[in-house]
Amino acid sequence: MACSVPSIVSSNPRVFPSKPLTPTASLPPAPGLLSKTLAVPKSFHGLRKSFHPRSAPMVSSPRSSRRSFVVNAVSGSELPLVGNRAPDFEAEAVFDQEFINVKLSDYIGKKYVILFFYPLDFTFVCPTEITAFSDRYSEFEQLNTEILGVSIDSVFSHLAWVQTDRKSGGLGDLKYPLISDVTKSISKSFGVLIPDQGIALRGLFIIDKEGVIQHCTINNLAIGRSVDETMRTLQALQYVQENPDEVCPAGWKPGEKSMKPDPKLSKEYFAAI
Repeated sequence: MACSVPSIVSSNPRVFPSKPLTPTASLPPAPGLLSKTLAVPKSFHGLRKSFHPRSAPMVSSPRSSRRSFVVNAVSGSELPLVGNRAPDFEAEAVFDQEFINVKLSDYIGKKYVILFFYPLDFTFVCPTEITAFSDRYSEFEQLNTEILGVSIDSVFSHLAWVQTDRKSGGLGDLKYPLISDVTKSISKSFGVLIPDQGIALRGLFIIDKEGVIQHCTINNLAIGRSVDETMRTLQALQYVQENPDEVCPAGWKPGEKSMKPDPKLSKEYFAAI
């Protein structure tokens, strides 16, 4: 099975229970089992700190007076559909081999966010995706975008995986946080939780600087995602937000011709291809 998990045995028999997360008021905690934990020093709580998004230069461009060609989802939808504001959350994560706190709403007005869910630590498809996003992190950073990975595992499991060499199926050091969703409340609020298995599908959400979900893909467990396509979609999103009187045709990439969403003006694009 794509998400079976090999056993992890610590050389130190001492195990400290992780502190349960307190979800925000809008995300009531869902019942679930805590993931396995690993032995850590008694002073582990001293490593926890708040995560401050990296600052990046803001690029502005003049906006057209024409109406933007966008669709707003119906407010109050049960699932986080494209066009709705992303459900906020605050949770523990591992970053730079430390325990930190991550709050999604901290990015509003500052950065775009790539939020992706994966089933379990120490599995097989998952590390290929997680490391691929880390290897391309600087490209997303140039687009004023933060990456956040989420699974239902504990921060202790995340830490052990980060401390495992890639050649042994580990992650090595990552350039973005891995969030712990042991209560499964985040996965549930984004509509990717598999209830009878207690793990998340491979959901990926692109959230703009206003906190609105602009793109979503959900793969089944055995199918990995494409960093290239995520990057291309992000670039198309940023282009149409900076040029609200234009839309991006299939496969559009930066530098290619866009299209006017108008019966007459669109003919300029079709005549040129």
